[in-house]
Amino acid sequence: MRKLLRFLRGYVRETILAPLFKMLEASFELIVPLVTAQIIDVGIRRQDAVFVWKMGFVMVALGLVGLACSLTAQYFAAKAAMGFSTALRRELFAHINSLSYRELDEIGTPALITRITSDVNQAQTGVNLTLRLFLRSPFIVAGALLMSFTIDVPVALIFLVAVPLISLVIYLIMRWTVPIYRDVQKLLDGISRLTRENYVGARVVRAFGRQKEEIADFTEENQAFTQVQMSAGKISALLNPATYVIMNLAIVAILWAGGRQVEAGRLTQGEVTALVNYMTQILLALLALANLIVAMTKAAASGARLSEVFAVTASLRDEAGQEIRPDFRSSRVSFQNVCFSYARSASPALEGITFSAEKGQVIGVIGGTGSGKSTLVNLIPRFYDAAHGAVEVDGHPVQDYPLEQLRKKIGAVPQRAVLFRGAIRENMRWGKEDASDEEIWRALEIAQAREFVEQKEGGLDAMIAQGGRNLSGGQRQRLTIARALVRNPEILILDDSASALDYATDAALRRALRKYASENGQETTVFLVSQRVASVRQADKILVLDEGRLAGMGTHGELLENCPVYKEICLSQLSEKEVAVP
Repeated sequence: MRKLLRFLRGYVRETILAPLFKMLEASFELIVPLVTAQIIDVGIRRQDAVFVWKMGFVMVALGLVGLACSLTAQYFAAKAAMGFSTALRRELFAHINSLSYRELDEIGTPALITRITSDVNQAQTGVNLTLRLFLRSPFIVAGALLMSFTIDVPVALIFLVAVPLISLVIYLIMRWTVPIYRDVQKLLDGISRLTRENYVGARVVRAFGRQKEEIADFTEENQAFTQVQMSAGKISALLNPATYVIMNLAIVAILWAGGRQVEAGRLTQGEVTALVNYMTQILLALLALANLIVAMTKAAASGARLSEVFAVTASLRDEAGQEIRPDFRSSRVSFQNVCFSYARSASPALEGITFSAEKGQVIGVIGGTGSGKSTLVNLIPRFYDAAHGAVEVDGHPVQDYPLEQLRKKIGAVPQRAVLFRGAIRENMRWGKEDASDEEIWRALEIAQAREFVEQKEGGLDAMIAQGGRNLSGGQRQRLTIARALVRNPEILILDDSASALDYATDAALRRALRKYASENGQETTVFLVSQRVASVRQADKILVLDEGRLAGMGTHGELLENCPVYKEICLSQLSEKEVAVP
């Protein structure tokens, strides 16, 4: 948690003023028992109503001034805590966005969601309570002890026995509960993961009739979380009874000893009442301190989890220097003996991949599930860095490019079509912020999406629901392809992004893309990743992957003769007569 205190830099004034005003409020609170003693010893004893009313107004004034100080302290503490969490959340979000796919895969999406929401909130609560109570509670305890000794030393010795006993009870309970609270946030990761999986995969769960099993899994995870919370709650429930027993025994001792002192004429009744009030103040301050410790423990656990995310450094470095001048004599994309492995993977995802793609070419990438097709194209925009070998774009290694320049050259359409809530025009301009309507319509036409967009009420202003839920799978895919085309990229990557299209639309899309690649002024190189032979058979060059290796490379006809893996894929999807058709 200490490492995160840098996010309070802009709130130094609030960080100082909040505890100061709290201690000022505590000072007025410590005066109240003395006023009470005066009312009893002077006003009531002499039956002086004027004095009673006078002291009553003083007590009300002390309460109002204390309230004003408390509200001021709360304002400054809340402002500092909110500023802290805002700065923390902003930098955490930026840091997460700076991580490569490798680090995101290792940490996991549910864990990141829990950290940027629940953990940041816990840290914010910890900062707020610390600013309000960290100095106030010890100040009240020390002040009440000191004030009790100014009233009567022999009776005040009872405080020296009661306060350590109450502190010991609080310490023991905290010692039992603190480790439990540290486990709570870890269990939240599991609940977050199950919730997200069921939300994202709701249709799959229902299609396979797995609702009962998923509910059972969630119930089990939630029950474990509940049991941990219950364990902490049961132990924490001992706090009030145990401390109040000690306090009440101490009050009995004060009344007994104080009564004897009153009989001896060394104490007044008002002073005994003041001593009882100070004992109550000490107990309440220690209980507040206990709650603060719980909050600080949760905040510290959350802070450690947040620091773990900040400690993860991006393996993918952005050498943001001068822009690279392309070597137009070189291949548009070149792989030279490229190898790549995912984190904690026993076997490489790609091994010894070597090929080149020229300007204006359509490159087909085909292979079985898990053969490394998506991994291969993800190395081009540098979503991952190759472990060995070189990936080059326009004659330069991708590591030499500033990421912004490299990714401006590339239009990538992932396997899962992702659209954002908003108008179609807004989604299209993700590819190019200043894209004109003419450019958008042209991209929609190439992507075979113009017809259904024109039919929608509002056209480009038609709203898309979150995740594109109000569109079919094929419509989502065509819009994501159009979004990439709006950028007019030099390299277009379609990672199995036409799987939801019917064969006629898929064929029309491929014809439009081939025409776009050849007629485009900058001769766009297109990578078509697919498991359909029909989608890649017309490509200028087909890469056949098998278990991370390049099993074959060439045209459809060449591969039928020279690549058994490709021929096997073709025969599994087409008849021998269809396979022979070029």
